[in-house]
Amino acid sequence: MGAVDLFSEVGGMPLSEAAARFAAAGVPVFPCVPGEKRPPVARGFHDATADPGQVAAWWSRWPSANIGIPTGAASGVEVVDVDVHATGTGFPAFREAHREGYAAGWAALVRTPSGGLHAYYPAHPDRAQSSWQAARAHVDFRGDGGYIIAPPSKVLRAGGVRAPYRLIVASGDTPAPVDAARLRDFLDPRTPISMGRARAARFERQGSDAKVLAGWVAARGEGERNRGLFWAACRLAESGASANATLDVLGPAAEHAGLGSREIMATIRSAYRTTRPAPRTLGEPVADERRVVRGSPGRVIS
Repeated sequence: MGAVDLFSEVGGMPLSEAAARFAAAGVPVFPCVPGEKRPPVARGFHDATADPGQVAAWWSRWPSANIGIPTGAASGVEVVDVDVHATGTGFPAFREAHREGYAAGWAALVRTPSGGLHAYYPAHPDRAQSSWQAARAHVDFRGDGGYIIAPPSKVLRAGGVRAPYRLIVASGDTPAPVDAARLRDFLDPRTPISMGRARAARFERQGSDAKVLAGWVAARGEGERNRGLFWAACRLAESGASANATLDVLGPAAEHAGLGSREIMATIRSAYRTTRPAPRTLGEPVADERRVVRGSPGRVIS
């Protein structure tokens, strides 16, 4: 796991030097806007490379750019992202998943600027595992079709302070891949049920198309991101996917393309209104549970 092996070394380095160190070790990287998670390059994480010349050119242009690493097969690492928001924290769910054996085997733990956690695992050698969100658990998975911001990057927080991604500990044990499907079922068992069995089976058949759509949305540039997300959401709605399932698939991709959480949810809601005569709101809560949540894509909205 080349990326994880370098975290302890790059902690105090300038970002340009750290990016060069990752590239020299064969870890593909790409720049993100200084103080942010948004890539300024045309194809986002799809432009990631370990070519030293290209990496040097990027950080010569943007010396303070944060360091993005694509997750999944591209880099050989997958990440369980434990969120901390005003609406809740993913730490209780993650601790329970770890205790039950669904999230054991991490290679490194990194503290995020929000106070959350990135748990790094080696990518599964025999199968691709796509990114997803378990919104109610406040835990995301970053696999194929996703990316993370790596140490020593910093994100601008309230008050104008830039908080770093910081290595907490690297495991002394032999790291093992996480079974993303089992972890998701444990964290969010309602996901396959909410669609109904017939729709779930239909969406499963559409799985490869959903991954293609997510990758396409993630690669949209400024001026076409919203329209691309709307089009892709309409296609999944037509396939029988629930609004929650579409948000799980397309939300991370749209976020990586640079769209905000409110815009993502509003666009998907609009796509379902256009495609279906009487859509249900994302999350489909009962009346006394409806609430407005501000935060990352995937939160229940009404």
